[in-house]
Amino acid sequence: MKLNTRIIHAGVEPDPSTGAIMTPIFQTSTYVQEGPNEHKGYDYSRAGNPTRTALETAFAALENARHGLAFSSGVAATDAVVRLLKPGDEVIAANDMYGGTYRLFSKLWADFGIKFIYTDTTQTSNIRAAITSHTKMIWVETPTNPLMNITDIEAAASIARKPMLYW
Repeated sequence: MKLNTRIIHAGVEPDPSTGAIMTPIFQTSTYVQEGPNEHKGYDYSRAGNPTRTALETAFAALENARHGLAFSSGVAATDAVVRLLKPGDEVIAANDMYGGTYRLFSKLWADFGIKFIYTDTTQTSNIRAAITSHTKMIWVETPTNPLMNITDIEAAASIARKPMLYW
């Protein structure tokens, strides 16, 4: 499908119970189970529901990805990504970022042995200079909050993809 078609139709399947063409919004929190973990795909809305599944399917289709994920907030998504790291790993992060992200990094994850190196990412040479053998992630927020600074995402991604000679 071309992009315009994917934007309109990605993640949309007719509802089998009603025949609705557009995905209904399921507001229930629990689903009928015939026994423990015996259900029709959903047991509790915090774990998943048809509405969120449709949204995640649409995200994946729009990005040409296998999977998409939806979170209740940006900080929840950030927390999930940082959980991929291990103690001793380093993250290069913008020195101008959303306060909630900074607090999550400095007040929570730093205590678990994740090191955050803050730099001006608007100058991609700073990103390259901050990389060490322990760098596992480059965290870019653009435009930044509160100063609205712009980081070149393509240039930052290019740096992240290059093998480092000193690793």
